Amino acid sequence: RDSLTGELGVAVASRFFAVGSVVPWAKAGVGAVATQSYANTTFGWRGLELLEKGATPEEIVNILLRTDKEPEKRQFGIVSFTGESASYTGKLCASWAGGRNGPNYAIQGNILVDEAVVTAMESAFLMTNGTLAERLYASLLAGEENGGDSRGKQSAALLVVKENAGYGGFTDRAIDIRVDDHTEPFKELGRLLRFAQMNYSWNEGWTLFTGKNYSEALIYMERTMSLAPENPEVLYDLAVVRLAAGKKESSIEALKKALMLNPKLKKQAIGDNDLKSLRNEKEFQELIK
Repeated sequence: RDSLTGELGVAVASRFFAVGSVVPWAKAGVGAVATQSYANTTFGWRGLELLEKGATPEEIVNILLRTDKEPEKRQFGIVSFTGESASYTGKLCASWAGGRNGPNYAIQGNILVDEAVVTAMESAFLMTNGTLAERLYASLLAGEENGGDSRGKQSAALLVVKENAGYGGFTDRAIDIRVDDHTEPFKELGRLLRFAQMNYSWNEGWTLFTGKNYSEALIYMERTMSLAPENPEVLYDLAVVRLAAGKKESSIEALKKALMLNPKLKKQAIGDNDLKSLRNEKEFQELIK
């Protein structure tokens, strides 16, 4: 959990196909759950439901285990929206298995080379500056650098949620990336994360724009451009938002670069009502020729 932004998230890596389809669960304003080691995937959605009803992470551990047929094989971590946490490792989880938790985080693993993996992950999460996604990713890297999964590596995933942060503001999925099968899943996840951070900012900016909050939308779109300065579609939307925010000259500058990088956007610009106040401008006419 990021106590400043309210973001919640889960990051995971394993020598297991598509680990992201099993382990990570999170809901904005509620909490996050990672269910591992012979994973009982109902612990994910049930854990979130129990958090939503007001149960604490420690209480949820006891509730879930009471209803499970093989509790000693399970491992899971829970973090609430208020930052409370719990980490559980059953006695029959494959060695090395264990975890650590504290305010705003829970870290656990099984079939690891040794305890140094989770202690390194904890240190990285607590010491790294940046967004929640960057801290989660740094934690995964630290675990791998200290031996990671004793079987090797195959898949990884990273999920971050925040209220209305998904596409169009309709979902809470701010970042949702997965590497299901790769020889270098950590590197590939890092590559996807660079795009995901940009897309997250873009989604927030465009949602604010559609809500006619132009000045705040511009802050997010300028940040998005700084993350992807050569992306023509980002530059095009930046031009739209700058224009709506009353910055006509810089809008034309962004549009010029967008059309230079992707001339096919000219057709869109010609009929785009978001750019209609530019249609009689000589510079605009020159750009769409």
